[in-house]
Amino acid sequence: MRRSLGVVGLTITSRNARFQQWAALLTNRTKRHRAGEFLVHGVRPISLAARYGWEFSALLHRRGGALSEWALDLLNTIDTLHVAMADELLAELGEQGDAPEVVAVVKQRPDDPGRIKPDLVVVFDRPASPGNLGTLIRSADAFGASGVVVTGHAADIYDPRTVRASTGSLFALPVIRLDRYPQNLKAKMVGLDERGSVELAEVDLRGPTALVVGNEARGLSVALREACEVLARIPIGGGASSLNASSAATVALYEAARQRSPAGVGS
Repeated sequence: MRRSLGVVGLTITSRNARFQQWAALLTNRTKRHRAGEFLVHGVRPISLAARYGWEFSALLHRRGGALSEWALDLLNTIDTLHVAMADELLAELGEQGDAPEVVAVVKQRPDDPGRIKPDLVVVFDRPASPGNLGTLIRSADAFGASGVVVTGHAADIYDPRTVRASTGSLFALPVIRLDRYPQNLKAKMVGLDERGSVELAEVDLRGPTALVVGNEARGLSVALREACEVLARIPIGGGASSLNASSAATVALYEAARQRSPAGVGS
């Protein structure tokens, strides 16, 4: 259903209750989960959310000044609440110095393991950094993973910093949060560990595989370590003692893509 930009559902020029509700989504994880919503900034992430059919609760746009063709098309295409907002308020929600054209309020998707096919899954155990989590999601999308599972007490997949670091890849593949790894995802579990018994390139990653990455500081939990069929190491040199968790996952995803595509990654 197409709507005209002239059909504005709401105008906000003060920090009223509705604005404060949206502002809380930036920093308050509990309120994000309770509302089942999160904020999305930027042309690419918002466009990908629309392309992959995510449900929008509202589109917040600048009250004054001309809007780009992209913003006008978005407002004319997405059938949701349209809110004209004062620039200083929109800048606060957009976490920028200047007001962005549009900030989207998007509904979260369910943490259902059934959304993920057990083809090439990445399991990130208790990540602490939203930036690392978002980077891993971006790599998983780039190298053809079928989904990402975030386990334990972890950074929030709907934190604006996670969404930003994923550059919108959060919307392109299933990403779910679980207390523990779902055993019904029948895939060979390959843990990444700097003291692993074999090199990653020696492990067959062509069948259904779950690449398991540990917490940035503490590594894999005991339960996940014991559940892995093999612990694989990535050989490195120089003065580094280990790779960053998201970097290690990226290397492992590349190796899996290489093995699965004899003609070369990206072919």
